[in-house]
Amino acid sequence: MIVLDEEIKQNLLAFINAHSAFIIAGHKEPDGDSITSSLAMLSLVKGFGKKGVAISEGPFRRPEVRKYEPLFKKTWCFSPEDGVPGVFIVDCSTDDRLGDSIAPQLEGLPRFIIDHHKTSMCDNGNCIIRPDAPATAYLVQMVFELLDQEIDTRDAEILFFGLATDTGFFRFIEAGHGDVFEAAGRLINRGASPRLTLSAMSGNKSFASRKLLGRLLDRAELHYEGKLVFTWETMEDTEMVGQGERDSDMLYQLLLGVNTIEVIVFVRQDTPDTCTAGLRSRDRIDVSTVAAAFGGGGHRNASGLSAEGIIETLGPRLIEAFGPLLEKLT
Repeated sequence: MIVLDEEIKQNLLAFINAHSAFIIAGHKEPDGDSITSSLAMLSLVKGFGKKGVAISEGPFRRPEVRKYEPLFKKTWCFSPEDGVPGVFIVDCSTDDRLGDSIAPQLEGLPRFIIDHHKTSMCDNGNCIIRPDAPATAYLVQMVFELLDQEIDTRDAEILFFGLATDTGFFRFIEAGHGDVFEAAGRLINRGASPRLTLSAMSGNKSFASRKLLGRLLDRAELHYEGKLVFTWETMEDTEMVGQGERDSDMLYQLLLGVNTIEVIVFVRQDTPDTCTAGLRSRDRIDVSTVAAAFGGGGHRNASGLSAEGIIETLGPRLIEAFGPLLEKLT
């Protein structure tokens, strides 16, 4: 069970009381957890009578999060009488994850980090980093409750969406974490709808997204006696369906259902010179160690990275990096 103690409460209150205005920022290419954690923290600081703005580099590619894009700005602007703004960084901890247009805007500003990624860092007491938490939205809910702030229906819906998306609608919750369901129950009692949330997560997919999924499955390759599967998305694939029609979550779900597969390596060519990669594992392999070695990060069973290069070179390097880990499995 995760507990936020009195010291964290006092650090949060001191940080909030020290500023009249706040910037809330999450990672680039935001997912449901980053988006909802940002919006909930924005609501929280406004509940303290503070000014606030949520900023994001975007892009808001995932179909389920596009509706939130109008709620974010690209830049922040407060009046001089507001003083130096405070910054809440959610769902990441390093400037490179914020994005090239956002990180310079926050340089030198006091910040408080709330995150649940294993690879996150904090060099002072202004942080809540709990890799054992299922989502940053879960930690933000705990912050609301720790500071005795009301969670209204809108905040409940937002926080439940973040918790549900980052846990695969609770498929990734481990034994002994009944407190997560208790927290979800409190949000449901305040107006969050599991039915509508699941519909928002899994519905509204285009036919083109199913065609792309078929391509990715068709070209998938097995390595290490079927323990690792590698597939990729080209720029031509993306052009065919559009950036907003990807459904990598369904790809991961289908491939991890194969009885021999322990690890998924999925590489996407974003530009002629850069790629992103998604790494997933069933249970026994910590993919965050490989992601970190390539400048990325994330969780034990779900991580990602961005790197210079092309599929033909990055893919084999990632596959090779998993060799020592997979060879240890019996």
